[in-house]
Amino acid sequence: LLYCLSLLPKYNKLCGSFVQVAPVACWAPKLSTSSSLNAGVPEFSSILEERILSQTVQTNLEETGRVLSIGDGIARVYGLKNIQADEMVEFSSGLKGMALNLERDNVGVVVFGNDKLIKEGDVVKRAGAIVDVPVGEELLGRVVDALGNPIDGKGALNTKSRQRVGLKAPGIIPRISVREPMQTGIKAVDSLVPIGRGQRELIIGDRQTGKTAIAVDTIINQKRFNDSAEEKKKLYCIYVAIGQKRSTVAQLVKRLNDTDSMKYTIVVSATASDAAPLQYLAPYSGCAMGEFFRDSGRHALIIYDDLSKQAVAYRQMSLLLRRPPGREAYPGDVFYLHSRLLERAAKMNDAYGGGSLTALPVIETQAGDVSAYIPTNVISITDGQIFLETELFHKGIRPAINVGLSVSRVGSAAQTKAMKQVAGRMKLELAQYREVAAFAQFGSDLDASTQLLLNRGVRLTELLKQGQYGECVLFLIILSSHGYRASGGRDLRWRTRILG
Repeated sequence: LLYCLSLLPKYNKLCGSFVQVAPVACWAPKLSTSSSLNAGVPEFSSILEERILSQTVQTNLEETGRVLSIGDGIARVYGLKNIQADEMVEFSSGLKGMALNLERDNVGVVVFGNDKLIKEGDVVKRAGAIVDVPVGEELLGRVVDALGNPIDGKGALNTKSRQRVGLKAPGIIPRISVREPMQTGIKAVDSLVPIGRGQRELIIGDRQTGKTAIAVDTIINQKRFNDSAEEKKKLYCIYVAIGQKRSTVAQLVKRLNDTDSMKYTIVVSATASDAAPLQYLAPYSGCAMGEFFRDSGRHALIIYDDLSKQAVAYRQMSLLLRRPPGREAYPGDVFYLHSRLLERAAKMNDAYGGGSLTALPVIETQAGDVSAYIPTNVISITDGQIFLETELFHKGIRPAINVGLSVSRVGSAAQTKAMKQVAGRMKLELAQYREVAAFAQFGSDLDASTQLLLNRGVRLTELLKQGQYGECVLFLIILSSHGYRASGGRDLRWRTRILG
């Protein structure tokens, strides 16, 4: 063995790189078991030389790398000289990751899964592609994770195409102004805060105020329209669950199946137990699936529930990657995180197919504080907001929409002609009611006109109440606008009898 070690400098020249002692130690037992051990020194050295030359001792650091450190879902990798930003990589354990930090001496990779399966020294390979997901009609009715893998137990997906998750938003030329209504089936929304196809309308409020209920009702209420509409007019829905409980997502999928709404819906799920990189990626994956319908001249609605949790996941990743923190410890590019996502919702002109992608992002506030960092960012990006209040919710006004603070910047351009005629008058009367109601509580001596206005406001508020999974009926609003309205305890019985 000592003689073999003395021959190493000679074999270094043959191999072109330094050979560690460890391989020799590995070969030694193999040689000792062979009959060659009893042979002479020349024969032994020739066998050793043959073994050394047969080994590949040079690693291609351009396409592969080795894990320097791993922890908290972040891997530091040496090598990968040719890697691109946001490119997929694969670890020797089979886990996938994405390169986010390209530094001088290492690459920061976020891991899509359990980092306990990765060890220091593991080999990492380039996938040769930016992160992409499967897209197409084959996804309808399925539940997938942030990478597009099915998690509903219905077998593999048979999609024909894939699309990058981080595509650039359409420019100015392909777009056209929003002018086609996207009816939610919720009276307060369709009459006072109308949403058009291609619009971005924020749903904002504290926890347990009915944000998800509005989003799910919108999906369910498309069924009647989709069943009777032609293919080009149908509205396909994508629901992206970010950081939610698994039980909540399971209940939602069950509800969509019970109402036969899953046939035009895709659910993308990155639950609270999933890794932060998957929660960060899920909205972009869902958006890529929605863009397939938009770019093929059809219409899609995507719901991000909710973007607050995506921002928290991105903050976690950024801090672990040692990026400098800013306000509320969020990284400096957190505005771009949401703007590049929401700008992909658009109404395309006829030259580009006339399709649309409508976005309903959800933001959760803390104690009604809409001036926090993430809420103000998303409010400035979107085309209006539906503001939900805890106080109204506890009063029994559901959906708990604050009509005064809620606004749609598209306005009546996204309403049907019939709704447009009655909605303007309702807005005015509700605004007058809110103004008078503030003073009415300080005194009981009111003139007849003020009392009439108060009574009318109470009736309109009752009209806008709506149970979950219920549809808006236009003629109720028309009757109310002309004063034909029951009030008090008879309201529910009257409505039930009419809708019979």
